[in-house]
Amino acid sequence: MTTATKRKTSLTLDARTLEAAREFGVNVSAVADKALEQAVAIARQQKWLEENADAFAAQAAWHESNDHPLADIMTGPAGETWKP
Repeated sequence: MTTATKRKTSLTLDARTLEAAREFGVNVSAVADKALEQAVAIARQQKWLEENADAFAAQAAWHESNDHPLADIMTGPAGETWKP
């Protein structure tokens, strides 16, 4: 298992929330690290969606004009061609 490199930083937090976290034994660094990791993942996903929006629109337009190439076999458990 690889250990991530850690770097010290300074945060400005609400004093009452920080005091409560200490009182309850909440690891503020771990919580901040996880929240930042999630925020970066969301930002990365949003950027990817924005960068690829034209391709998604082109694909949707193609499907609108030509239908889906597998439309005749796309089905679900309640469909007529469903065979377990």
